[in-house]
Amino acid sequence: MSGRARLALCAAAATLMTSCALLPLVSPTTWLFQAAMLVAVVTGVGAATRRVPLARPLTLACQVVVALLLLTLVFARQQALAGFVPGPDAFQHFGELLQSGRDDVGRYTSPAPLTPGIRLMIVGGVLMIGVLVDALAVTFRTAAPAGLPLLALYAVATALSHGGADWVWFLVASGGYLLLLLAEGRDRLSQWGRVFTGAPRQGGGDSGGAVAPVRTGRRIGAVALGIALVVPLALPSLRGGLLDGTGAGVGAGLGDGNTISAVNPLVSLRDSLNVDQDRQVMAYRTNTDDTQDMYLRIVALDDFDGTTWKPAQRHITSVPDSFPTPTGLAGGVRRTEIETRISAADWYAQDWLPMPYPATSVKIKGSWRYEPVGRTLVGDHGQNTRGVQYDVKSLIVQPTAEQLADAPEPSASLKREFTKVPSSLPAVVAETARRVTAGSSNHYEQAVKLQDYFAVDGGFTYNTQVQVGTGPNAIARFLRDKQGFCVHFSFAMAAMARTLGIPARVAVGFTPGSPQADGSMSVGLRDAHAWPELYFEGVGWTRFEPTPNRGSTPSYTQSNTPTGEIPVVPRPSLSSSTAPSTAPSASESCSAALRKIEGCPSQSSQIAAGSGDDGPPWYRVLLWALLGLVLVAVPLTPMLWRLRSRSVRLASAQHAPSAQPLARVRRRDRGGERYADEIGMTVLPGETASSRATEVAVGHTLAVWRELTDTAWDYGIAPDDALTPRKAAERIVRLGRLDPETAGSVHRVAGAVEQVLYAPEPRSETGLVDDVRKLRVSLRSTAGRRTRLRAIVAPPSAMRAVWAAGDRWADLRTRWATRWAALTRRPSEQQGG
Repeated sequence: MSGRARLALCAAAATLMTSCALLPLVSPTTWLFQAAMLVAVVTGVGAATRRVPLARPLTLACQVVVALLLLTLVFARQQALAGFVPGPDAFQHFGELLQSGRDDVGRYTSPAPLTPGIRLMIVGGVLMIGVLVDALAVTFRTAAPAGLPLLALYAVATALSHGGADWVWFLVASGGYLLLLLAEGRDRLSQWGRVFTGAPRQGGGDSGGAVAPVRTGRRIGAVALGIALVVPLALPSLRGGLLDGTGAGVGAGLGDGNTISAVNPLVSLRDSLNVDQDRQVMAYRTNTDDTQDMYLRIVALDDFDGTTWKPAQRHITSVPDSFPTPTGLAGGVRRTEIETRISAADWYAQDWLPMPYPATSVKIKGSWRYEPVGRTLVGDHGQNTRGVQYDVKSLIVQPTAEQLADAPEPSASLKREFTKVPSSLPAVVAETARRVTAGSSNHYEQAVKLQDYFAVDGGFTYNTQVQVGTGPNAIARFLRDKQGFCVHFSFAMAAMARTLGIPARVAVGFTPGSPQADGSMSVGLRDAHAWPELYFEGVGWTRFEPTPNRGSTPSYTQSNTPTGEIPVVPRPSLSSSTAPSTAPSASESCSAALRKIEGCPSQSSQIAAGSGDDGPPWYRVLLWALLGLVLVAVPLTPMLWRLRSRSVRLASAQHAPSAQPLARVRRRDRGGERYADEIGMTVLPGETASSRATEVAVGHTLAVWRELTDTAWDYGIAPDDALTPRKAAERIVRLGRLDPETAGSVHRVAGAVEQVLYAPEPRSETGLVDDVRKLRVSLRSTAGRRTRLRAIVAPPSAMRAVWAAGDRWADLRTRWATRWAALTRRPSEQQGG
């Protein structure tokens, strides 16, 4: 096996060894065998294209194209042309699989089931990493940077894993990387010349000088790996390092010990309204009959970047025995404290703890932390809500319309933080907000008009079949089309409120749920909801309900509420019926066929503020990009082949052995190995150093001559194989009208060719590469612009690639015909009878 083939094999092995870090995340682990087969095919394609040889960018392009064809064959066979050529339908199917895979990643905890979407994400990711590692380590001969994609793959695996055996996968991954480095080192040593080893030295010393560097590299790698494993264990202060699978933060992400860095809760709530059968998320009992405002709030999304809303990174503390008074709540606002016992389903895993807002105390077992700004609890180091039971004390706040209307301005710091609007937000959002709230005398009237605009008199409809894209124009599109679901409405109202100077954020959680016969309340997946919260000094964060036909409209925002009177809390609404939630859901308007292919729109974070570009689908853009790449690459193929052939020929000639060492080799065949090693020459089994030196000299000189004749061909002087080298040189000098110095260079190359072909003792000349370059400069300086352009973009000598391919095909057909004839020959013919 050649050094480059061994290096390619080690690159594939390093990729698969690193991908083993993904094994704890998904069950079953059969995806690894599939990924191994695809990586092996792509590695073989790289080896074949390098053997041709193709230019390095073309080698990488071939591997990428083959990888795409393999993924199409495995994951989109029915949607592809001829079963493996991707078309628009195949790219659309890829998009649907990736979307479902992303949903599944947020829905399941480790180990997640191997759904089609997750399988595409893992296998496709490993395959792309394999292509990058092979390209860096083998094609471009830089194995050290190949560790970057391997590190990225390992980092993703450890970031998602909560297991305690991550050090095992670190050993496997680092072992694969060290194997790759050692293979490259061995390959580089082999290029210096053959390692000649004689009899062992006295005293048991090493017999080969090149063996020592290899052994030293192994020892250094082993020591470095040991240090990486032992030092973090010996220094307790080094937490959250490479071997720490969960980090030192809270939630499922990374962070330090005092900050929240968890996954957006909308990911786990995605598609909750689209389920075929409502599934209970949690059940609770409370000591009040006024359950219509018992929204179970998970978390508040207060970071708005113009594209989406997400929870800001906040400092957290230990869970206090009792929470402080809610921010902004004054003593004159009526409130009632209630107690609620909540039991989460044993399948429901959420980083944040659903609670009525505002909670005043929580009793819960497990590892939880408290975030004061949002008054939320978040799991620490993998803690989630799966099967937990907890008691919550919370307030039912009952402000009057007058109290809200008379609310003073909030503090400058709070207003500055919660009224941020990015410059990318379309101007139509602020213009619509000002138009809808025209004539309002305070922020409360503006908030009520915004709510009524969406829920009552704005012409909006609740529709889960809305087609949405991505981009900063999402809210503008929602305001234009006037169709969407709860996250559209809440995101849009919160953004519009901020443009009016009203502090706003979006809350995510569940509506109160449905009463049961035993007096408890049942909260299902279809009760998932999002709503805006607006801040009023003296009352605090206040819920509004802009989504039509969902949840309940707060009594303090209803126009028939007497000013200055305590609002009468209405009885439970239709969301508290004895049947599952009757609120419109995506499953009621989405066919079974669409649900089967996951074609129904989802309740995700990519709505209202995260969607809305009117551009073409991404798969169509990708298809056109691939077609454009093909249209550009095909015409440039002759140029790339010519550049590659020139570099190979001249590089080999530069390493040709000089005449003096060759003479020394001929005089001392018994010691020729030593001199062969000095000039970097490999001696094959059964050869002598002198015969091998002669063969190398002839090959290098003929390569230079071929490059000289091809250079002349590119500039209009076609080769004539019937001429001797001397006559051919005279013809090139005459037709090219070369100056005496360049003519001397051409004749010097021709003389070197005749010398190695016909002289009794061939010798290698030096400086031939410079002679060829001098010819190219001279021809280019005298040629016209059209000839120079043709010599670069469409060189005529590139026809040699076509001829070589034809010769290989004919040779292959001859060999197969010979083998077939031998297999089908009759026994009598084989015996000669």
